[in-house]
Amino acid sequence: MKTYFIGIDISKDTLDVCILTDFNEKEITFKVENTLEGIEQMLCSNFQEDGQLRYCFENTGNYGLLLASILEDRQILYYQVSALEIKLSQGIQRGKNDKVDAQRIAKYIKIYSGELKPSVLPEKVLFAMKNLLTYRNLLIKVRTQFKNEKKAFYQAGKIADVSYEMDEIALHIQQLNHKISLIEERIQEQISKEEKINRNFEKITKVKGIGFLTATYMIVLTNNFTSFKNPRKFNCYAGLAPFEHTSGTSIKGKTKTSKLRNKRIKTILFNGANSAVIYDEELKAYYKRKKEQGKAHNSIINAVCCKLVYRIFAVVKREEPFVNLTRYNLHMS
Repeated sequence: MKTYFIGIDISKDTLDVCILTDFNEKEITFKVENTLEGIEQMLCSNFQEDGQLRYCFENTGNYGLLLASILEDRQILYYQVSALEIKLSQGIQRGKNDKVDAQRIAKYIKIYSGELKPSVLPEKVLFAMKNLLTYRNLLIKVRTQFKNEKKAFYQAGKIADVSYEMDEIALHIQQLNHKISLIEERIQEQISKEEKINRNFEKITKVKGIGFLTATYMIVLTNNFTSFKNPRKFNCYAGLAPFEHTSGTSIKGKTKTSKLRNKRIKTILFNGANSAVIYDEELKAYYKRKKEQGKAHNSIINAVCCKLVYRIFAVVKREEPFVNLTRYNLHMS
């Protein structure tokens, strides 16, 4: 049976489609609207009648949701891949437009479809949590801007009357604090809706250094611990896993983490690790020992982040709450 590899470049308004086959036939390219009607037009094309289909498109956030939802409803395999992964897989490239991007995506799925796991949309609860976190981030950014401006007006207040501006900024910050609290309450409501999510949330928040925000991000980013097989893979994704940087005898660089990372979860885990080395006796002893060995603070905290991720995955996998083993005199390496 013939296999069709369909690469789709998604934009807000349109879908550029490129179709390749495993028989190296002439490629087919066309464009449809990124609407229900446009997607139906693409799915009703004649090429679908006599072969297996492999759809692939970049992870473009909300712009690809309609397409993914329709494909899932029709039980058609599809693969959502990061744009960077596709770019790095194809070497040096020249030129860029929507049609060319669709061709590159089709070539990617033709080569790698055997190695990829088909994508699925997150559960409704996880999707709602993700959107609430996105909105919370937006409010946090706006609040930070107001706080920075408050400092600037404070300096201006040394030579002019800026009381009106200061009061307005203070009011906005107060309102934003209230909105952020309401969003966090809504996130907690979503967590409570699903038993599996709530159970994992309760377990991982018992790990010292893992609070409400860290736990929520871990659940959302791992699709409630179904998207990552082990903590090592998640540490790579978050940019926590160190990699060797050597070549022969001439290049002996420092072992370091990759710049290809999820910056937000790394920052959140770093905050948790800084707290954990204060309140967790085992991690506090580990930090002190590494510091005495001359290790840099950030290097130690990065290692603590890795340990926290391993603890989180362990309690989820074992279906058991976290138990601090310090009292049993177990020392970490």
